[in-house]
Amino acid sequence: MIFWARVTAAVFLLAMLANGMPRTPQQELEKRQSELQGLRDQIKALEIKMDEQQRKETATLELLDSYDKKASLIKTLLTRLRREEKVIQASVDSTRSEMNVLEDQLTFLKAQYANYVRSMYKSGRMHEIDLLLSSNSINQFYVRAEYFRRFADQRREDARRIGMKKAEIGDIQNRLQLQLAEERRLIAEKGTEEDRLALSVSERKDILQRIRKDRKLVQKQMDRQMKAAKELEGLIENLIVADKMRKDKEAEEVSKGVFPQPPLVTGAFESRKGQLRWPVTKGAVVAKFGNQRHPTLGTVTQNNGVDIAVESGSQVTAVAEGEVSAITWLPSYGNVIIINHYNGYRTVATHLAQIFVVVGQKVFEGTPLGESGESLEGPRVHFEIWKDREKQNPEVWLAKQ
Repeated sequence: MIFWARVTAAVFLLAMLANGMPRTPQQELEKRQSELQGLRDQIKALEIKMDEQQRKETATLELLDSYDKKASLIKTLLTRLRREEKVIQASVDSTRSEMNVLEDQLTFLKAQYANYVRSMYKSGRMHEIDLLLSSNSINQFYVRAEYFRRFADQRREDARRIGMKKAEIGDIQNRLQLQLAEERRLIAEKGTEEDRLALSVSERKDILQRIRKDRKLVQKQMDRQMKAAKELEGLIENLIVADKMRKDKEAEEVSKGVFPQPPLVTGAFESRKGQLRWPVTKGAVVAKFGNQRHPTLGTVTQNNGVDIAVESGSQVTAVAEGEVSAITWLPSYGNVIIINHYNGYRTVATHLAQIFVVVGQKVFEGTPLGESGESLEGPRVHFEIWKDREKQNPEVWLAKQ
């Protein structure tokens, strides 16, 4: 029986090794700290780049891009720091609970041991000898002697356990102090990053005001936006091609019997035409789908979606069920998210100050995707709907407001 138990344990251990051992709490902590350090390094590298940009020119669109990237990184870092703070707080609470249990056990052992010591003091050693000598038979003598021996052994064991409990409590107190120190450090770092973000936002506003007064820079921004729109079209084209290749491969595997038939995707998105929820709960459309004339320059550009004026920091959500197929960053668009809603339908959201999802993540109607940021014109969310390679007018698809 023991042999087979050992064999089973060995097989289980080998299986875990083959499939990848689960991370220990220390490994998880190191992983999170590595991620945080990676974000700090990115912010530092961006600040060095921004210093070089500011020495060359006072205000440029590239410098504005750098401020947007920096703000996005700082917000991501703050989100991770807040998450880490919650993890540490949970560890602190758990450690305190563990210490309370051990202290209760120690109090019980001490009380037991104190009662024994008091009893021995009152009766004295001679009491045990009298009991032994007053035995009615040799058998009773041995029984009583064995009882006294076991009782003494138990008291020695109690004393040893008291010492061990004290040592355990000491170790836990040290661990608690380290956790509390880490928590205080995270809170301090979070405050520093919040101050850095506020300063960055203030500096960005100054640069933004200077750019808006420069007609050449405004025109350059329009050119960059047209270029970004082309890049976005190229990205969607690549996603369409990749999707077709994946479907062709699945069909081939199904025909060979290698791969089970994938479930059919219903046309849920198409059936919601004119009833889709808006990507933001509040806001006004300030730039419609199609040709747009710039109020200052008078030039006409093509808008592939709608621009919605919102309060900065508004939550941006998925308009329907789907899967995050791409997350990228484009000049003049900032952070970009593309959601695949199946059957060729995709939605695009840009000008995001922060992103809450990852590529491949399944989303549903109302799933938070990120937080809105600002364009050159002000706080905005740019939203597009595509059917394969065809641009759709979002206001035809979204519910009437």
